Amino acid sequence: MSARTLPSPRRPVRSLAGQLFVVQVVIVAAVVAGGAVLAYLFTADRTEDAARRQVTAVARSVADSPSVRAAVADPDPTAVLQPYAEQVRVDTGVSFITVMDTAGVRWTHPLPEQIGKTFLGHIDWALAGETRSETYTGTLGPSVRVVTPVLDDRHRVVALVSAGITVQSISAQLRGPLLALVGVAVAALAVGGLGTYLANSRLRRHTHGMGPAELSHLYEYHQATLHSVREGLVLLDRKHRVVLCNDAARELLALEGEVERSPIDGLGLPEALVAAVLGEGPVRDEVHLTAERVLVLNTSTIGTGLGRVVTLRDHTELQSLTGELDSVKSFTEALGAQAHEAANRLHAVVSLIELGRHEQAVEFATAELALAQQLTDRVVAAVGEPVLAALLLGKAAQAAERGVELTLTEDSRIDDGVLPPDLAPRDLITVLGNLVDNAVDAAIAGAAERPEQPEVTVTARVDGEHLLLRVADTGAGIDPGVVEDVFRRGWSTKQDGRGHGLGLALVAQTARRNGGTVEVGRDRGAVLTVRLPLGPPPRRCEPAEPAGAVLS
Repeated sequence: MSARTLPSPRRPVRSLAGQLFVVQVVIVAAVVAGGAVLAYLFTADRTEDAARRQVTAVARSVADSPSVRAAVADPDPTAVLQPYAEQVRVDTGVSFITVMDTAGVRWTHPLPEQIGKTFLGHIDWALAGETRSETYTGTLGPSVRVVTPVLDDRHRVVALVSAGITVQSISAQLRGPLLALVGVAVAALAVGGLGTYLANSRLRRHTHGMGPAELSHLYEYHQATLHSVREGLVLLDRKHRVVLCNDAARELLALEGEVERSPIDGLGLPEALVAAVLGEGPVRDEVHLTAERVLVLNTSTIGTGLGRVVTLRDHTELQSLTGELDSVKSFTEALGAQAHEAANRLHAVVSLIELGRHEQAVEFATAELALAQQLTDRVVAAVGEPVLAALLLGKAAQAAERGVELTLTEDSRIDDGVLPPDLAPRDLITVLGNLVDNAVDAAIAGAAERPEQPEVTVTARVDGEHLLLRVADTGAGIDPGVVEDVFRRGWSTKQDGRGHGLGLALVAQTARRNGGTVEVGRDRGAVLTVRLPLGPPPRRCEPAEPAGAVLS
């Protein structure tokens, strides 16, 4: 049986903070060590230079002394010069002062047994009248020394003086500064290491202990995720500048070029959307309109005020489908109401027949059929577009149930096939359906102030190269001072709080998307007119503002 091979233990991956800590400690240690070495070399060089200057001054002073010149001529120079040289040596702190004859035989020395012996070192340049220094190993060990001539009155060399300081003494002078330098270096290394540790501890917390490869992979995953999701994502900093904007957000907001680091209120977005983004509280599933789309907005704060996260979902198709569903629902409710009314009328006819009043039954049934069929015939004859015809019939039944009379003007006429294929039926439902709904609400509200039958009049016809849709009501009308706000999201005349202020905003957006215009007028009440081109709509790049809201 073959032996099972155990997997080798996985080598632990050091975090980015840990790697930076090691690198920074090594750098700090190298810098501190290099600085300490340079400081030591500089101090040693300065100390040696100071020693040379000191021994040169001592040697010259001794050589120039009149007593030394006089003692050189005595039969026993040592008797006079030895005590003098030792006193000067002690006073000046040098290691030795040697006075010798021109042959190099010592007359003085710190070690008495060395008197009379030959001086160890070079004296040729001194015999030539020069003063030079050198480092030489003599009887006291290596030393920095100077040899200078003693001149008589006729400037002849009659003796030599050498003064020196041993290297050991110089090293002893460096010991104190060196210890202080080592202490400073160790303290600097400790402080640098501590600061590096604290900085990297904070970095470790921010990077969650991940290594460079993990951070790189996380960034790649992050970028791939942000740019692959269909939901728009915008990140803002504390000053409301764009930090990140993914591809979906650029498409939904129709942004072009570089937007990062730009303020959110400088991108040409709708005022209502910008106000919601910059608001203090979070936003949850709030519907906003741009030039081309219906968006669902959500915002939340990042951490403790670091910025804001803005998410955007495209609600355009769903809003259109919702409008169609509302129309279908209104059709269903209208059919239910008509079925209910038909049942009541049928019961009346049956009752008349049972009572034997056959002629009255026929007259009642005929009158009711003519009344019900009148609007249907009028709409079908005038409007060949089936979507508009069905919408008008449904809205008429719905308005009648609410006590509002909906009529189609005599000049209304749209033949089948006139509308271009680019003009989607759902856009017609959005425009005319919202106009009629708002007109019915306005007419009912106006009837509460004026005792008259609330009416809504619809005009649908071809006007040159445009499709004209006009809806008039008998309500209070629209104040000229608020015409610019009528087509903004959130504007509503409803007082019961059920209005969302989206109907007319959707009308303006749909008209704008198809290259049309919206006009606001006044007759008995409000008159809203939408003109849609029957040809291809022009390409538009304007921001989502209620362009075309004209008071006529």
